[in-house]
Amino acid sequence: MAARTDGLSAEERDAVNHRAAELRAQAKAGKTREAGEKAVREAIDALPDDDRALAEGIDRIVKEVAPHLVPKTWYGFPAYTDAAGKVVVFFKAASKFTTRYATLGFEEAAQLDDGDLWVTSFALLKLTPEVEARVAEAIRRAAGN
Repeated sequence: MAARTDGLSAEERDAVNHRAAELRAQAKAGKTREAGEKAVREAIDALPDDDRALAEGIDRIVKEVAPHLVPKTWYGFPAYTDAAGKVVVFFKAASKFTTRYATLGFEEAAQLDDGDLWVTSFALLKLTPEVEARVAEAIRRAAGN
């Protein structure tokens, strides 16, 4: 477990610092698809092998099933936004907070509503064909396809 100071762990402080740097970089480079793709590629390339393989798979699936979503980084994670710039889906690497699984998460802009209860994140260990199909369907629904 990470040591906490001032209510945030070192990893959480690092994520906040990443987000501030992302906002500065976006302001400087503009919020274009090209800038977002470059930032996501750099974030994925910096991940350890297992996380990188998962992140590359998620990136590929998003491009296939929801090409209208715009890539960007969000707290240092690969994320994909809708036309209004709201994060719809994101990937959080297991290595980021030393957890036992990566997370595929969906923010409020995702259109996953299903009555009074619905899933907003999944633990992700491996992208098998079955898991890829489930991920693709969740991203397709989240993106309003």
